[in-house]
Amino acid sequence: MYHKYFGLAEPPFSIAVNPRYLFMSGQHRDALAHLLYGVGGSGGFILLTGEVGTGKTTLNRCLLEQLPKDTDIAIILNPALSAVELLATVCDELAIEYPKGIASLKVLTDALHQFLLSNYSADRRTVLMIDEAQHLNFDVLEQIRLLTNLETDERKLLQIILIGQPELAAMLARPELRQLNQRITARFNLTALNFDETVVYIRHRLQIAGLRDNRSVFSDAALREVYRLTEGVPRLINLVCDRAMTGAYGRAQATVSKALVRDAAREALGVGDETARRVRGFWQGIAMALFVVCIVLASVSAYIFPEQLAVLDDANAIASAQPEPNDAESDATLPVAAPPSLTLREWQLDPAQADDAFWRLRFDEPLMGDLCAAAVSTGWQCELVQSDVWDEVVAMQRPVLLELRKPDGFAAATVLLRIERDVALIWNGVSACEVRLSALTESWLNRFRYLWRSPDGWTGPLVLGDKGSVVRQIVEAFAILDNLPAPPLDVFTLALQQRVMAFQAAAGLEVDGVIGVRTLQALNDELGRGWSASSTTERITSRIGAEPCR
Repeated sequence: MYHKYFGLAEPPFSIAVNPRYLFMSGQHRDALAHLLYGVGGSGGFILLTGEVGTGKTTLNRCLLEQLPKDTDIAIILNPALSAVELLATVCDELAIEYPKGIASLKVLTDALHQFLLSNYSADRRTVLMIDEAQHLNFDVLEQIRLLTNLETDERKLLQIILIGQPELAAMLARPELRQLNQRITARFNLTALNFDETVVYIRHRLQIAGLRDNRSVFSDAALREVYRLTEGVPRLINLVCDRAMTGAYGRAQATVSKALVRDAAREALGVGDETARRVRGFWQGIAMALFVVCIVLASVSAYIFPEQLAVLDDANAIASAQPEPNDAESDATLPVAAPPSLTLREWQLDPAQADDAFWRLRFDEPLMGDLCAAAVSTGWQCELVQSDVWDEVVAMQRPVLLELRKPDGFAAATVLLRIERDVALIWNGVSACEVRLSALTESWLNRFRYLWRSPDGWTGPLVLGDKGSVVRQIVEAFAILDNLPAPPLDVFTLALQQRVMAFQAAAGLEVDGVIGVRTLQALNDELGRGWSASSTTERITSRIGAEPCR
């Protein structure tokens, strides 16, 4: 391990909570003072908030160690409970006996009340600590508030500590929770470390791990880079420093450099080179602008020079007969033909035919019933998109089902495999053919459908703080992408949000840190689980005939 290379007794930047590595910044000491004051007061609520990784758990450990010996404490680590379940958990934590199998708030409240009175008579304090309290629903919060009504003439019988992310404070500020908010006797918001505290924090952990001289393991530039990339969040500092020291060991460098910190942040947090992102985004914008200009010019030409374009269509049909190399293997080609007899009506399919052709692109069995219903039953999502331009179709980078209108006004549809410049590649269920984009535009109703695979249990976009099996699947997917072991994590943490944002930037998506449809599609494509235009070409190459599209 790298710690021996640096003369240390153990790795200094483990993310596990270790009391020996406790680092109390000025604000941590202030927060602890607020908590201890609240516990020693006359009762009510104490509120501690802070972003993920700012040290709330470490502070809680320190608080527990300093509580008076005459204190009984119940700790709720999973607040996703009903009011009855929460009261039952509190009773279990305090070893309070109550009739099992009776889901009654009154029975549980009475049992808790008797315990609190007994503790008061014995001159003992009772504390309830609820972690991740931002996940409590309104009914449970109201029940918790009612617990503070258990009191004597002198003081409250139960002291409650609510710990959570900053959105907890915003939630308590809602009008319907004003009674609870008014009972908070001490509150503190824990923020990240500043630069000076970050430097002291890093050196503190190195010294605890066994650094016995005044060596600088991290260069000054590296320390500044650590702070810039982690913004002073202790958990992220640990992740980046641990990875950076591993990199220094692997390259036999005695000091961690700024470049190593950047590499470490890219591996541990998914933070990439901002300059490269901006350059990539610039050229993507240029490419899209040129694409739009081509479409406009093609549309104008079709209107002004229809006869000349007819000749060009025939020439294009001859040129398109040349096989196109496939990305997977050079000798696998997709037969593409556009015979002179092909007219607009002949490549327009009835909606049911188009649905079946679209379905068979991905699945071997014929379509039974409605397309979207069949897709959902096999673990896929079916999306309908309204768009007035082709840009959104191109951005999908996957086959789509276009809704059309025939010249006689009847409904039609066609399967679009891809668009290259001003030519669309169409699939009719048997073979493929090229159609001028301007001709396709004339009958397109500006709607299209596509399929994409979602994680099991997916119900909608995921944001910071969400929990569950879907989050765990996303974490596992990124672990595969990064070629790293998947951590046992089912919470949308700040580190995961930063990894998502880095991925979105690299994929040319909107960088919002939200795991939505487009982000999941891009992640699937990156892992080879999606339905991209290239993968579709590979799939159908081996089974389509050489017959022209009729």
